[in-house]
Amino acid sequence: MIEAKFYKKLNGNVRCLLCRHRCVISEGKRGICGVRENRGGKLYSLVYGKLIAYHVDPIEKKPLFHFLPGTYSYSIATVGCNFSCLHCQNWEISQLPKGDKHIPGKEISPEDVVEEAKLTNCRSISYTYTEPTIFYEFAFDVAKLAHKENIKNVFVTNGYINDEPLEEISKYLDAANIDLKGFNRDFYRKVCGADLDEVLDSIKLYKKLGIWIEITTLIIPKYNDNEDELREIAEFIKNELGKDVPWHVTRFHPDYKLTDVSPTPVETLRRARDIGYDVGLRYVYEGNVFEGENTYCYNCKELLIERRGFDVLKYNIKDGRCPKCGSKIAGIWK
Repeated sequence: MIEAKFYKKLNGNVRCLLCRHRCVISEGKRGICGVRENRGGKLYSLVYGKLIAYHVDPIEKKPLFHFLPGTYSYSIATVGCNFSCLHCQNWEISQLPKGDKHIPGKEISPEDVVEEAKLTNCRSISYTYTEPTIFYEFAFDVAKLAHKENIKNVFVTNGYINDEPLEEISKYLDAANIDLKGFNRDFYRKVCGADLDEVLDSIKLYKKLGIWIEITTLIIPKYNDNEDELREIAEFIKNELGKDVPWHVTRFHPDYKLTDVSPTPVETLRRARDIGYDVGLRYVYEGNVFEGENTYCYNCKELLIERRGFDVLKYNIKDGRCPKCGSKIAGIWK
């Protein structure tokens, strides 16, 4: 347990300024994330160095398709999350501390994480599975050390971090896959427990800070699969982030509190992908269906990267360009 960054004292209470909930927390209580607690008028992180998950993953699993394809990423997480998504696939660990005072996890130092990444030949460290913002202090210390070792750092995130913390870690953060879960304020409030406009502001700041970003939308039947809404997401990406930012439209599988909802029809993903291209995005990918995952040159349609699941079967980008027509392909390739 260490004192948290980014909070303000309020006559015994504290206001956490790490994420965009900006929780006011009274003595002995925790914020929405379940892992930041007011003790004696000071805010503490309860998850520093307490990893609930640590694995070697293909970078494609994040998913990142334009960031060091075919490499591996050492992936870590603590318990806790500042969202309460009804469809969370990792709810056993993300929601655990909200009903349990005990904080589980393997004690590990930032130095140990970086050493494990080196020993497993990982080109990056991903802060993932749960929301990395809520274990910010640990992620920051790991990222700083990884940066010195020329190991890249990746956030897989819901995009709810406040401006100042993101600006502070941005010097060490190389890439992020950010969930844009829908484009409807009611959906965000009722299904995710968050505010859409705050997410959009955060995503724009990631881009402004020069962090490589890719956007993921998990399409849930009858919740966020409206074609007009999908078009709004595609237009936001193109107009606010740029047509080179990849968009992953991903298949939903029943889980947690949405077990009564059917998996997303493949046809819905194909239509979403068509919408993205119609709007003018250059790279749109289908997820969780093992198709629609290849990267093509936006100009001449040459096959550049062939994928099957998380495996890269063919890689044909030369110095960041299409070898056939010479067009520059956006991404981080080396």
